[in-house]
Formats: sequence, structure tokens, C-alpha cells
Amino acid sequence: MLPYFTQSFGNPASRQHAYGWEAQKAVEAARHQVATLIGASAQEIVFTSGATESNNLAIKGTMHGLRDRGDHIITVATEHKSVLDSCKRLEAEGCRVTRLPVDSHGFIDLAELRAAITERTILISVMAANNEIGVLQPLSAIGAIAQQHGVIFHTDAAQAAGKIPLNVSEIGVDLLSLTGHKYYGPKGAGALYVRRRKPKLSLSCQIDGGGHENGLRSGTLNVPGIVGLGRAAEICQEEMPAESARLSGLRDRLFAGLQKEVTGVRLNGPTGDRRLPHNLHVSLDDVEGEALVMALGDVAVSTGSACSSGSQAPSHVLQAIGAAGANAGAIIRFGLGRPTTDADIDFAIGHIGTVVRSLQKAKA
Repeated sequence: MLPYFTQSFGNPASRQHAYGWEAQKAVEAARHQVATLIGASAQEIVFTSGATESNNLAIKGTMHGLRDRGDHIITVATEHKSVLDSCKRLEAEGCRVTRLPVDSHGFIDLAELRAAITERTILISVMAANNEIGVLQPLSAIGAIAQQHGVIFHTDAAQAAGKIPLNVSEIGVDLLSLTGHKYYGPKGAGALYVRRRKPKLSLSCQIDGGGHENGLRSGTLNVPGIVGLGRAAEICQEEMPAESARLSGLRDRLFAGLQKEVTGVRLNGPTGDRRLPHNLHVSLDDVEGEALVMALGDVAVSTGSACSSGSQAPSHVLQAIGAAGANAGAIIRFGLGRPTTDADIDFAIGHIGTVVRSLQKAKA
């Protein structure tokens, strides 16, 4: 990214001189890198500021563009707020929204999905991986149902892209959102996959002015961010098999260690390969969440989603799976990553065990 901050200042939309050509070449290389990560063609990648914008463009763009065909959206109660709030906005405009419930592990019921589809259904939006509890929805099965009924299928893959294999053709998805900062790319750079084949999918743009990105997202492109987004996608593509196996091993070791050190540890979400390899979400009995986070100090964990920060209320995800309530105890999310080592896991297990036992003893 550095040359595009300090030396190469060209605008890729300025195609009358070498500076613009250089920037355009860098952007198109990144477009190919992002497309390769998800099994798409470069022409199907639209650059955005991140997954929140991509989700807004996918959902609002589809419903505004195809309003003459229907007015019904199906989504899930545990979606990211950028999906749920986009649906709420459309609901205020007269669209109908079905929010599917989930089971105690966070999965939707495919029979309920089928039953929810009507002649007026335009869009199904189901996230690939949940940002709190890490559950991986059965995307291929959902895609097959959507195709069978002629409904457009969108997935918010912000948490999944770069972490698990994704292929848009195998999934049968029409729209896919991703963002760079979830796979070690820069903040403020993301993309939306928009299917162009069988037949080409038409969206209504949400940002007017200039007709950039094939008319879907106007505005001068963030060249350094896009370059970083593409290179990070390429690195993740190369390292994903080994890194996913390593992280899932560390995740399982962390959970097993906590179970030995602390009483009343419960896993939220599914086990094994049905969840993100780097995600661990647990409830701890007889401990208050904020007190635990304050006492931990040297271990960076979360009690909820960074996308809904500032609220101490249980998240909509935990409420949906039945993990919230007066007796839920502390609810902690661990995010493991490329820098996480065996020594980090050992330290976390020992430190958390000491702190939790102390808090439980104080409460007793």
C-alpha cells in the first residue's frame, strides 16, 4: 500500500495520463485478487468502504431495483446490524420482512426458510458466519433453495472471507459482502460480489455521482485501501488451509483448558467445523461480564460485538439462541488470529482461571 500513499497519487478514473493508468492497473490487480479468493470473476467485484456498505448496497439495491417483481425479504434474527437495519429501513418503505429464528446453536431451519418463501419474495439474506458465536450457516443448501424458487441470495461473508473456503458458484450465491479488516487488510476497504451471469443481476445504486464501479458505487476509489484489500486476500488464499487448522486446534485447546480451570463454562454456538476456526464464545456461571473484562487486563476479549458497542444489554444474537437472561453469567468472545501462539493460549487459560475463581469466590 505504501507507494499509493507516498508516490503514486493517480486517480484510476483519470484515464488520460500515465498516473491514472498506473492507479487503474493497481485497482484491477486487486479486483482479480479479491475475485480469486471467492471463486468469482474480476468483473463481478464492486469495491466499497466495507461490509456495512456492501450489505446496504446488496439489500437496498436489490429491493429498489426489482420492486416491480415483489416486496418481500427473508433474513435471520441473528444477522449483523447492517443487514437488520437495512431491512428495517425497507420495511418503513413498504417492504415486508420475515426474520427467521435460529436454534440454540444459531442455525436456521431450512424447512422454515422454504415455508417463508412467497410469490412476492425477492431476496434471501443469510450471513455466512456469525460475528459473535461463529456459527457457519449451510450456504449451499440455502443457495439451492433460493435457485429453486427464483429468489436472489445474498450472504454477508465479512467474518468468513479469508478464514474458510468460499466459492460463489458452489454456494449458489448472487451477492456476497466482504471487508478487508476482518482478514488483515486495511479498515475502510471492502467489496460486494455481484453476479453477472445467468442472467446479469441488476442493482439500484445507493451512492450517485460519477458512475464509478459500473454505475453501482460512485466516488473516487480508495486506491491504497483497495491495493491492501487485494493483497490481503491473496495472502489469506495462500495460508488459509494451514492457518485454519492451526487456529481451530488452538480454539479447542483454549476451551478444554477453561473447562479444566473453571466451573460452569458453557459453549455458545456449535462445535467443530460447524463454526469459525478462530472463534470461541462461552458463558461463565456466577460471574459478571464487565467485572471479568475489567479484571482480566492482559487478555483482550469482548463481551459483545464491536458493531453494537456502547450497550451493556445482551446482544440480539444471544437473545435469539437463548443464552441471555438473569442467570446467564459472564458471556465472553475470544477471537484468535495469526499472532496467537501456544504460549498465549496457556497464559489465557491460567490467567482467566485465576480471575474467574476469584470473582466466583467473592460473589459466593
